[in-house]
Amino acid sequence: MWILYAFGSAFFAGITAILAKIGIKNTDSNLATAIRTIIILIFSWLMVFIVGSFNTITELSMRTIIFLILSGLATGFSWLCYFKALQLGNVNHVTPIDKSSTILTMILAMIFLGEEITVLKVISIVLIGIGTYLMIEKKDDTKESKDRKWLFFALGSAIFASLTAILGKVGIQGVESNLGTAIRTIVVLIMAWIVVFVTKKQGEIKNIDKKSWKFIVFSGLTTGLSWLCYYKALQDGQASIVVPIDKLSIVITIIFSYFILKEKMNKKSIIGFIGIIIGTMLLLV
Repeated sequence: MWILYAFGSAFFAGITAILAKIGIKNTDSNLATAIRTIIILIFSWLMVFIVGSFNTITELSMRTIIFLILSGLATGFSWLCYFKALQLGNVNHVTPIDKSSTILTMILAMIFLGEEITVLKVISIVLIGIGTYLMIEKKDDTKESKDRKWLFFALGSAIFASLTAILGKVGIQGVESNLGTAIRTIVVLIMAWIVVFVTKKQGEIKNIDKKSWKFIVFSGLTTGLSWLCYYKALQDGQASIVVPIDKLSIVITIIFSYFILKEKMNKKSIIGFIGIIIGTMLLLV
């Protein structure tokens, strides 16, 4: 059952990238992230009350709370980097790098969580790594190539996403998954708005147009759904398998970026894309 939750996470995460890309086109990425987090917070706590897990909050150990907070901080940093990268670069370049966090997560899961190292996992890591490299290779005469800031933020997103998965896996063990997600979201919300006020972007809220508002809100809802599925899968399954499946959201993202954002891939990118998919699917064998 946890595999189905992992695929559900991938589906909603894939849609999120496209909705967010459109929503932050004319909006500061940090401000958009902070607004999205409000939607996710409301949605996640609504789920807590629906499943009736709120009363268990007093039973949480200090260890669980600490790891949930650390996971929330890692998520916050990952988001800030990811949506800044999306604002600066193309979706089909930023997303593969963000999804390369799969490699680091699998390695960390084997080291710190004691998850089994298999030949298939090693092959998967190699395929995903090569696929990611091929997908970010591009001509040097493009505007995006001249300004490589998006690459820095995309790499930051991948690193913090890996830490999020490992810390979340540890923290989610002692709490109902919906409640754990809701607690983490509080941390992300606080962090996101601190960044907004530090950068003095709060005054730009009044300048957000209706179209941007619509896509920011929808991206918040899809993120909430993705999170609920993801942490339920992490709670019941292996991090080294759940995370790669979740990263299959790249399939949804690339397809939508082609048809909606008109972002095209060259032959190398297509080969890399296929390599990432094959590497991920091997984990299910």
